[in-house]
Amino acid sequence: METLSPKEVTQLLQAWGAGNQEALDRLLPLVYDELRRLARSYLRKQAANHSLQPTALVHEAYLRMVGREPFTFANRAQFFGLAAQVIRGILVDHARANLADKRGGAFQKVELDDALGVAQGKDVDLVVLDDALQALAAFDPHRSRVVELRYFGGLTIEETAEFLKSSRATVKRDWGIARAWLFNEMSKSD
Repeated sequence: METLSPKEVTQLLQAWGAGNQEALDRLLPLVYDELRRLARSYLRKQAANHSLQPTALVHEAYLRMVGREPFTFANRAQFFGLAAQVIRGILVDHARANLADKRGGAFQKVELDDALGVAQGKDVDLVVLDDALQALAAFDPHRSRVVELRYFGGLTIEETAEFLKSSRATVKRDWGIARAWLFNEMSKSD
């Protein structure tokens, strides 16, 4: 497999954003493994009987991303930020569909300590997490975005800071505050 520098990957992302399909064809094998790793990580946190597989999640994310309006990517972090939004949407749509199909019988669970780094061992419903993120976004979109990028996008503190054009200290503080707020908000639904 071809190995490219981060600058070359960024150039491919920008070319794809400008509508160059050949750039996407060249880019996909380079990011596919990382997207599958993220998908496996998310799905490992789900209930054991989860019907989505990592490959299916990555393929669905790819189809949704390709189907969007052209987007100009400044860097790799921006691409994975978009991937985070798309993957979150797929997982939440899937969880909501399961809840509707079973009339509330099967919740999609993630470990709270894995999802948010708080309170060991407590299960969290992915739909409740999404609802809490939406509530957070209503009054603090920045902190909601930090959670989305860190949890669903798999970005590091440094990558999140670069993406949001914030300092690492600000992102680290916002990550901690958002996790605590989400934990409190989700505890209300128990």
